[in-house]
Amino acid sequence: MPKEYNPEFAGTVTKYVFVESPDITPQHLSIRAYEISQGIMIKETCFGLQITGQPEDVEKVIAAIRETDPYHILVKDRGFPPGDKRRCRANLGGARPGYFGHEFEMGLLRHISKGLKAMENGEKPDEKSVNAIIYHEKPLLDTKRLEEIAVSKSRDSNTKQESNTKQES
Repeated sequence: MPKEYNPEFAGTVTKYVFVESPDITPQHLSIRAYEISQGIMIKETCFGLQITGQPEDVEKVIAAIRETDPYHILVKDRGFPPGDKRRCRANLGGARPGYFGHEFEMGLLRHISKGLKAMENGEKPDEKSVNAIIYHEKPLLDTKRLEEIAVSKSRDSNTKQESNTKQES
């Protein structure tokens, strides 16, 4: 029978606030968020902030900090609350699953920021801008070729080890 899950922060939401701005750092955002927050949890991260609290309180803080640079401060929901034993790296070890997705998303933010500005100015996206973020249709390295390389390297490594063992004997 599955173990019952009892959330530690029941009734709260957690939002990630990503900042990719030439003028504002995560530290600037955290200071501003602390100034206006009341009873919510704010954590400064390398990419921005993580904010946890009652939904209306979190939205109020996010609205206020986004005013400082609305094109370069972007927000997304976090699926699991902080410290959740099902996803916490303290329990699982290593980087939190999904963290590497943040790294990838950070690379897209400048395109999103540019698009938001263009939309507000009534501009239509040009073909070059749209194609800049489309994924490759064909993998850069075919999986069969990758497997061949891995097997070949493994054989080379085994042969080298056998040779070294014979020389030591």
